[in-house]
Amino acid sequence: MIGRFFSRLALRLLSAIATLPYPVVRRIGLGLGTVLWWAARPRRRVTLINLRLCLPERTEAQRRAIAREHFACFGRTFVERFIFWSGSADRIRSLVRFEGLEHWQSQAGRPVILLAPHFLGLDAGGLRIQLETQFVSMYAKQKNQVLDDAMRAGRSRFNAPLLLSRQEGLRPALRALRAGIPFYLLPDMDLGPRDAVFVPFFGIPAATVTTVARLARLTGAIVVPVVTSLHDEGYVTRFDPPWADFPGEDDTQAAARMNGYIEAQVRQIPAQYLWSHKRFKTQPPEATPVYVDL
Repeated sequence: MIGRFFSRLALRLLSAIATLPYPVVRRIGLGLGTVLWWAARPRRRVTLINLRLCLPERTEAQRRAIAREHFACFGRTFVERFIFWSGSADRIRSLVRFEGLEHWQSQAGRPVILLAPHFLGLDAGGLRIQLETQFVSMYAKQKNQVLDDAMRAGRSRFNAPLLLSRQEGLRPALRALRAGIPFYLLPDMDLGPRDAVFVPFFGIPAATVTTVARLARLTGAIVVPVVTSLHDEGYVTRFDPPWADFPGEDDTQAAARMNGYIEAQVRQIPAQYLWSHKRFKTQPPEATPVYVDL
């Protein structure tokens, strides 16, 4: 009961902060990121390990600077998330600008997978897209029930999206795609060995789900990549050209192609990728564990 009380109090405070002028909200979020850098020691370690593995060409000082910027961006998007969970449609539109929208619009009438890698702005991009159309997406159920309820409510505000927990499986998403509802799909987390193949991500074997390839093959869906990036004045949600000749016949090659695309995007805005996730937790049996004592 005490935990729920403080969780609700924190959510009310964050919702109140979200009503302030945007530059003030942004500064508060950046400040939270600084606190998290010092307080969230395990996640800081995961981030630094990932950066050492993936960006060996950078110096330790450069990787540490990227890590600190990552935490600043994380804090900022966490606080700003409450603008998108409770703000008006007009405010959301003013904060998130579309680029390359024609790449999505050109696929009207066809099943579409909006492939959204785990960049920190993906919540902002998802809510902005939701203003334009109904979509289906999947989410990870939170351990904190109060936060989970708030997240589901915040992400369900416009056009009645179909939000599925991972426990529900892909059948509802498959039906939605076949009915012409776009799937905002986040496919680049380590979910364990089930339905995954090991393909390189920054040269490291990464357990990568084959969901994108399987759904595209079963429904004839076109894959349109979407990356949402942070800027001082808000966010940009960029739609890239649809992938031609995808998925092909080999799920492993399709997964490798996806990881290659994501890697190229990460190199453009390295601090904005979700480095605090244990992307290499699942490894082949013969490999050395990456996150020792974590």
